[in-house]
Amino acid sequence: MFLLSTRVLPRGGGVSKAVSIWDETNQLRSASDLFAAIQGRNVLLVTHGFSVDQFDGEAHLAGWASGLSLASTTILGILWPGDSRWIPKVDYVVEGNEAIASGDLLADFINHNFGGAISLSFASHSLGARMVLETINGLSRDVRALLLMAGAIDNNCLSAEYSTAAKKIKSISILASREDEVLKWAFPAGNFIGGLLSRGVPYVHEALGREGPCIPYTPNLQPGWQIPDSWNYGHGDYLPSSTVAPVPPVVAFPGNAPDVKGAWSAAFMSGRF
Repeated sequence: MFLLSTRVLPRGGGVSKAVSIWDETNQLRSASDLFAAIQGRNVLLVTHGFSVDQFDGEAHLAGWASGLSLASTTILGILWPGDSRWIPKVDYVVEGNEAIASGDLLADFINHNFGGAISLSFASHSLGARMVLETINGLSRDVRALLLMAGAIDNNCLSAEYSTAAKKIKSISILASREDEVLKWAFPAGNFIGGLLSRGVPYVHEALGREGPCIPYTPNLQPGWQIPDSWNYGHGDYLPSSTVAPVPPVVAFPGNAPDVKGAWSAAFMSGRF
């Protein structure tokens, strides 16, 4: 799996001036290598969330990709500097700026280099939702499918802030869990502080990845986003940290949780692709 990086440094740091291309052995690859991998193929780009450095990002994205069952599809990981530059966890309220800058950079890169791909799709975890929506917002072509897992973004994002991006997507899927303690406590607090710093007034919404989207729903939104509480699906359960065995693609939630939650979320993507 190739990885597209907007990072300046492996840990911390800001957004680079250009997208770099890596493989899973941490070797830089050429643009021609990437072009050969995506030519005449469906492409799925997946990214991580907040507080993830380059090496953790590589491990989690490769682990999740191993659980996918997608024919004629090239899987690309996206690495972006969502890890703390100052104090761990505390600077969450400004990392949205890194997600936006990374999305803008990636959109420009895709517009100039992905003409040979048959289709583009995206999947994200946590604050990566903002990064991929910002990317889609800047694309000059439509998107086949989008999966937002544990989205650390306002639950009205698809009908408000990123309504233009949502209209470019043929099919939107969401995975949300009320057992997500990170989104239960950290997201509202971060939103409140971020609102005081950047908007002048408190700006508080529920997280998309906890309660799902708010009404009005966009027409391209697929039903079935709430993970049963009995599964105890936490914020870190969506992306496995190592290779997983693929399980049969699913769309509806089965009666009980599978043993490997990360493999199930990958199977969910396969079923919605």
